[in-house]
Amino acid sequence: MKDKCRIEEWDRICHSLGAEIQDNDKLDNLKTVLGLSINDLPYYLKYCFLYLSIFPEDHLIRRMRLIRLWIAEGFIEAKEGKPLEDVAEDYLKELLNRNLIQVAGTTSDGRVKTLRIHDLIREIIILKSKDENFLTIVKEQNLPWPEKLRRLSVHNTIPNGQQLSSVSQLRSLLMFGVSEHLSLCKLFPGGFRLLTVLDFQDAPLQKFPVAISGLYYLSYLSLRNTKVNMIPGKLLGNLKNLETLDLKKTSITELPADILKLKKLRHLLVYQIKVKGYAEFHSKQGFKAPSEIGYLQSLQKLCFVEANQGSGKMMIRQLGELSQLRRLGIRKLREEDGKAFCLSIERLTNLCALSVTSEGENKVIALEFLSSPPPYLQRLYLSGRLLELPDWMPSLHSLTKLFLKWSCLEQDPLEYLQDLPNLSHLELLQAYTGETLHFQRGKFKKLKILGLDRFAELKEVTLGKGAMPCLEKLIIQRCQLLKKVPSGVELLSKLKVLEFFDMPDELMKTICPHGAGKDYWKVAHIPEVYSTYWRDGGWDVYPLDSFRDCSPRSGTVMRSHERRTLSKV
Repeated sequence: MKDKCRIEEWDRICHSLGAEIQDNDKLDNLKTVLGLSINDLPYYLKYCFLYLSIFPEDHLIRRMRLIRLWIAEGFIEAKEGKPLEDVAEDYLKELLNRNLIQVAGTTSDGRVKTLRIHDLIREIIILKSKDENFLTIVKEQNLPWPEKLRRLSVHNTIPNGQQLSSVSQLRSLLMFGVSEHLSLCKLFPGGFRLLTVLDFQDAPLQKFPVAISGLYYLSYLSLRNTKVNMIPGKLLGNLKNLETLDLKKTSITELPADILKLKKLRHLLVYQIKVKGYAEFHSKQGFKAPSEIGYLQSLQKLCFVEANQGSGKMMIRQLGELSQLRRLGIRKLREEDGKAFCLSIERLTNLCALSVTSEGENKVIALEFLSSPPPYLQRLYLSGRLLELPDWMPSLHSLTKLFLKWSCLEQDPLEYLQDLPNLSHLELLQAYTGETLHFQRGKFKKLKILGLDRFAELKEVTLGKGAMPCLEKLIIQRCQLLKKVPSGVELLSKLKVLEFFDMPDELMKTICPHGAGKDYWKVAHIPEVYSTYWRDGGWDVYPLDSFRDCSPRSGTVMRSHERRTLSKV
């Protein structure tokens, strides 16, 4: 009871922190110090930092969402020869170096994925934003608003019509945690003409808001994770200044030809993730794009386009016109379109990430026509049959992540990949038909994560001394003929996680800490070793210590959406 009271007391303190800072003289020194830290920021960082107060308490801020919002708000200064996104990345690094913002999560290849700010710093910048009339946060209805409102962050409630009618100068509107149905007539009572940012992510929105078509200055529009399933063409074509259109996790499968009028569009995200049964492969369903997609000369991100439509070949040729493109996702690429696709890819010299999926598991991705891949390619995801690994693969010196799915290669792919200097994450799913995999001595020097899945003929995995010296995570799944632990796994001094998913009982018996576990000593030093089985719509997870007499004794269940999967493409 005493501990519970303490928890409740701390909760009260945390929730009243803003008032305490504002009214408590004893905290004036702290307020002054933090205020000086903010005032000491260069002018180009000040508003970027204050903008963080727009997010709710404890909200995980996605890095790219923040960068796109900064750009839409006009906080990022253009520098010759450098995209605005790169300048924004530099701003973010400065804030991180000053410890004013924290990294909450990273990708497997070390890129910052999510961010957070300390509650105390958040309260300070909220007060600072209020003093400068930079931002207004609404948590309750019927509270008084400033006469001049520039940015509005709505948390958990929808403002009433009287409040909204007084915000004709509003530039930005973002909603968080709103669960009640949005009345568009109430939300757009004739004003909002100057809006540049409109973020409805996760809102209970059923249809594309017709009133949006009148927002000529709109630069950023997010309908992510709403129930919108169609965009009327004429409405979209009016948004001449739109730079970001985020329709991820909606039901939109086709974009109208009027999108070609949006010459300033930089980021086009239109896909949803679908989970398929037992193996929980995350497959991204894309959209049908207009055949003349090359008119969108400013595009930097295009994900994910369905390529098997009637005019698909023309659209694939048009991709070569998108010279600014940095990330491209293609779905259902036909083998006969392989040559046109390769010719377009050769022209995309700024491409950093490429994801390609064939029409089906047994369909070929024809990459033999690609003689010169994008020089700065960092992430490559290929899902489809490969007659052989492209001879240019070893030349991808910037490559950090490589996923091969359904490749069914007859030749050992490791020989082509082992000397890639920056490869940190490698996943192979049904990628090789051979019986043995050998990781040679001293190779894969920077690899941290390795996944092997559905190698139907694989019987043996061996690791040479000094192979994969940085490996931290090894996942082996559904290799039914692999009945013993990889030879040399005990040499992986940095290995933290070893996971077996749906593997033969014979293999699991070799690592039992009791009974006949002859290979237990090989894995005993690894912090996390566990086996996973599919049961009753979830995964039963059994840590190594729960094995007794070579059979699982106890475990916990992870729901399917919580389980990490091999396939990201």
